[in-house]
Amino acid sequence: MSEHTANPGIGMPAEQTGLGEKVREITGYWWVGLVAGITWLVISLVILQFDSASVTTVGVLVGVMFLLAGVQNLAVTTLPVEHRWVPALFSVLFLVSAVICFVDPVSTFAGLADMLGFLFLLVGLWWMTQAFLERAINPTWWLTLISGILMTGIAFWTAGQLFATKAYTLLVFAGIWALMQGTVDIVRAFEVRRLNKGV
Repeated sequence: MSEHTANPGIGMPAEQTGLGEKVREITGYWWVGLVAGITWLVISLVILQFDSASVTTVGVLVGVMFLLAGVQNLAVTTLPVEHRWVPALFSVLFLVSAVICFVDPVSTFAGLADMLGFLFLLVGLWWMTQAFLERAINPTWWLTLISGILMTGIAFWTAGQLFATKAYTLLVFAGIWALMQGTVDIVRAFEVRRLNKGV
């Protein structure tokens, strides 16, 4: 009996044991989300320190943010989960946006300021979609959903502003985006860690 207790895999179907090992393997990378969240928080602190910044600096910073978002979503596509095409689609959109930002930061800044509402809408829609995709496995999915709803509201508000206001708003809300993303990533990382310990 003690031998049976020592090996919890005995008496369990092989399929269930294999699933547990796969979950343990995937959730073992919880620290990646933590590192990503801390990186987002650092970016937000850097951006929010600017009272004003050069057009080039803002364009490059937003490019870095799109690059990080694209890489994060690309990493999600490597996991054996359903609907991997959704993060793959968003990773392509974010990576293309990053390349555009790096190629011509000055023109990108003007374009981003004009399209700021659309870009925030894109991020907000992705966060809401991500929340519902994670609902079955993430007890804090509602945090991502609330962030997505707030970002969508910001998108509609920003779309109605004048260009000069949009330019400054781009800087402020880029910092807020990074802050929200970092907070969600850190909370999610600890939830994944808790899941890993429970498997």
